[in-house]
Formats: sequence, C-alpha cells, structure tokens
Amino acid sequence: MVGACTAPNRSGAPSDTERAAIGDTLKRLMADAYDFTQPSVRERLLSLYPDTGRVVSAAAGRVTTSRTDLDSAIGTFWEYVGQNMVGPTWVWEKVEVDVLSHDAAVVTATYSIPHHTPAGRPHTIAGAWTAVFVRRDGRWVIIQEHLSDVPVEPDVAPGDSTEHTGH
Repeated sequence: MVGACTAPNRSGAPSDTERAAIGDTLKRLMADAYDFTQPSVRERLLSLYPDTGRVVSAAAGRVTTSRTDLDSAIGTFWEYVGQNMVGPTWVWEKVEVDVLSHDAAVVTATYSIPHHTPAGRPHTIAGAWTAVFVRRDGRWVIIQEHLSDVPVEPDVAPGDSTEHTGH
C-alpha cells in the first residue's frame, strides 16, 4: 500500500485541514461565479449547478426543481435586474461553511450588491443564501439552495402620511 499515505482519508470525518480546503474551494467558486465585473455572468452562475439531475432552488417566493427552470430563473434575474445595475459589486459578508463529509457541505452566507440604478441613484440589493454543495465527478455543485432578500424599505418623505410616528 505505497499510495495509501498520499491518498485522502475517505473514511470517517474530514480532517481540519480538509475542512479548511473544502471551505476555501467553495468560497473561491462562489466569488468567481458572482463576480459581476467579468463577462458571461449568467453562464458562470449556472456553472455552480450540476449539468443533469434534480436541482432545488427557492428564491423570490418560487421553487424550481430542474436545471432548465433554474436557468430560466437566472436568465430572468439577469435580464430584468442584473443587466440594469450600473457598477455592481457582489460582496460576500458573512460566510459560514459546514463540511458534512468529504463530498458534501452547506454554505450559509449574507451578501450585498451595491450599485447604481440606470438613473444614477445608489441602490443595494442584499440577502441571505444557503446552499448544499456536493462533489460529483470531482466537481463541487449546488443541489439545493434558498435565497431570501432583505426587505426593501420604502422611500418615505418627511411629513408623508405613511411616515412612522411611533404611535
């Protein structure tokens, strides 16, 4: 068993070193896919998911269960929101990675996307995201996720009848 010393330990729980390496790998994949300054954003976002099989995604009050539906949802987001953001920067704020096994991990993170509207007004989209990653054929992919947006606070002018008075 000459090669046994160099092969990763596939039995039992991952070591602290392997947990850290998996966490770093997933964070790098996320940062690369969500880098809005690079071309082909839609394709890079979709690259986080398996090419075949079930993919469950809950976002914007809807649940999709196929790659085709997920592709459509990502396309809709990019067409109606993403492409209209001027100078967007995706910021991963708090990122928690729980490595479940050598081939499975859960990432829960908060994010914000500061940008300007087409009219030049500063705007930020923000939320929280939980994703279940599995390693398939040597590639980490998301098989389930849930995104929740931070509620948008309405613009209220002083003296507006909807202004909160504390009563």
